[in-house]
Parts: sequence; structure tokens; C-alpha cells
Amino acid sequence: MELTKPGACEYAVSKSPQKPAESKFSALFRFLFWILLLYLFLLSIGLMGAGFKALGNGFAAKVLNTTAHPIVALMIGVIATSLVQSSSTTTSIIVGMVAGGSLPIRNAVPILMGANVGTTITNMLVAMGHVTRKEEFRRAYAGATVHDFFNLLAVGILLPIELYTHILERSAIFLSASLEGMEGLKFTSPVKTIIKPAIDGIKHLLTDTIHLSHTAMGWTLVAMSFVLLVLSLTGLVQVMRRLVASRSEEVFHRVLCRSGIQAMIVGMLFTAFVQSSSITTSVLVPMVGAGILTVTQVYPVTLGANVGTTVTALLASMTGNSTAVAVALVHLLFNVYAILIFYPIRFMRRIPIWLAETLAGIVTRRWWFAIIYILCVFFVIPGIVIYLTK
Repeated sequence: MELTKPGACEYAVSKSPQKPAESKFSALFRFLFWILLLYLFLLSIGLMGAGFKALGNGFAAKVLNTTAHPIVALMIGVIATSLVQSSSTTTSIIVGMVAGGSLPIRNAVPILMGANVGTTITNMLVAMGHVTRKEEFRRAYAGATVHDFFNLLAVGILLPIELYTHILERSAIFLSASLEGMEGLKFTSPVKTIIKPAIDGIKHLLTDTIHLSHTAMGWTLVAMSFVLLVLSLTGLVQVMRRLVASRSEEVFHRVLCRSGIQAMIVGMLFTAFVQSSSITTSVLVPMVGAGILTVTQVYPVTLGANVGTTVTALLASMTGNSTAVAVALVHLLFNVYAILIFYPIRFMRRIPIWLAETLAGIVTRRWWFAIIYILCVFFVIPGIVIYLTK
């Protein structure tokens, strides 16, 4: 594991501008606003599950036909996450669909893998901001694509294994059953208890007051949940970004001067706290571009971010049943298994780094290739695969 020179780290930390501390009233208001957004996020997942359940078997059959082919499901995950630039949004939607009975775990697994790939498009877009400075662009693009290549390689190895053994699905189901309780004791989620009155109230309003049909109510709940999900997640990310912005660079500097494992843990905790791997990326990529950090140093942080971003789905699963918990655990286990494959052995650890640096060298000479790569990996190839299999 390469380490930065102590002098460079000390210099960067000492030069970080100090911002005045916010007032206690402002901090309290921001915390209460965060609680409200968190409740709205959990409510959106509950509404989504209720909506899909109300739509019944007809809608479920259409979803099953669409996601029955694992490669198509994988590509759907890539495109959907690339468009919204948030794996948290995609995985939360998947949890809601599984909780509502519209999507089985087996069909959801490839979509979650695709979400891991699709979320790395944010890295690329951040790196493109350095395109006018050749050497800086080379470093930034390598720092961005190391996350991309890790996820692509993880899917390339784990998807065939999953299709043959269903190890992720079986491990997740086993763990979710264990989490329900021991010796027949069933766990009742306090989150589900808190949001249930609001869901029942909205359903009562739609059916008894507005007099919508059962199907119309289902579609209305789904539409409401999508809007609420996007708004609440966006708000949560913005609030957490403001809370950590003044300290994030200093934290990364101090940690990356020590060990890869510690960097991975901080990447995981930081991403879990802000509920967005995009924030972690937006901090790291410019620092790599500026030459402050190396690709080798940021690599374990991005792996930790992969694990940290699964917290949103785990949180969302608390509004559903054990099956919803299981599908959230699938996302977590996929990232943990991928790290166990690629990080402990030095040769395997170097593969994503070598690929990222090689591609960065190519796009430095031909900057337009970076745009072609983004379009092909995240949109063109998935679109062609979905069209041909359809």
C-alpha cells in the first residue's frame, strides 16, 4: 500500500481554510430537518411497497417478464442508476418493489449489481472537469475509473457465480432469517410501526375521500413514493454535505497517510453517514487530479464507499418484511465478497489500478475517447443488450 509523504499531508491539512462554527440554533434546526427528511425517505419506501402491492399480479407479471433474463436485469440497473446518478435511489426502489411482492430476490440481484456499476458515472463526470489540463486530467480520470473497473470486474466474476450457485441470495436469506430473532421470536421493526399510520391515512384519503379505484390508488401511491424518494434523498445528501464539507478533506488526508484498511473503513463510515458515494467521489477525484493523492491511496476509500452506500437500502428495508431485508443484504454481501476477492491479494488489488491508469493514458492522448467510453459503458451497450433480448 503506497503512502503519501508526511510533508504533503501536513501541508494540505495546515492550508485548509478554517470555517466559523455554526450556531447551536442552526445546528439544531439542521438536525431536526434531517430527522424530517429521514422520516419522509422511510415513508416513501413504505408507500412504494403499498403501491406495488395494490397493483396486484398483473403488474408483477410484467416486471417479472422484464427482469427474468439476468443480463437484461443487470443492464436495467446500469442505465437506471446512470440516469439518476444514485445507486441509493435505485436500490431503495428495488427494496420497495421486493417488499410489495412485485419483484423476487433472484430477479433483483443482477439489478443491484448493475446499480453498483451505474453509480460510477458520477466519478467520470467529475473527472471531465479537468479535461483542459492534460496531466491533471490523466490523474483525475485514473482516480475516477479505478472505482468503475473494480465494479465491472466484480460483476464479471460474481454474476456467473451467482447464476450458478445463488450464493448471494442464499446468504442474504439466511442472514435476514437470523436477524428476525432466535427460537421463533419475530422482530417487529419500530420504523414500520412509525410509518404505518401515515401510510394508512394516505390510503384512506385516496380510497374513501377521493374515491379512487384500487388500481388507481396503487399507481398514485407509486408516483407519490417516487417523488418523495427523490426529494428526501436529495435533501438528505445536501444536509449531510453541508455538515461534513468543512472537515472531509482534512479527514481523508489524515487517514490516507496511514493504512489501506483504515482508509477503507473511513470511506465506508463517511459514505454511510452522508448516504451518498457520490460525495465521497467528489471529494477524492479532484484531490487525485491535483496530485495531492494517488490512485493507490483512494482505491480502498472507494471500496469502503461501496459498502457504505448499502446503508440506505438496509435502512429502507426496515419498512418492509424479511424479504426486503434480504434483498438489501444482497447488495451489502455483493460488495463485501468483491472486496474479499480483489483487495487482500496484492496481484488482484493491482488489476483495477492498472486498468484505470492504462485507460487514463489513452484518454489523455485522445480526450474524446473518455466521452465515448462513458456513453458506451453506461448507455449504448446496455441499451443494445436490452433491445436485442426484447
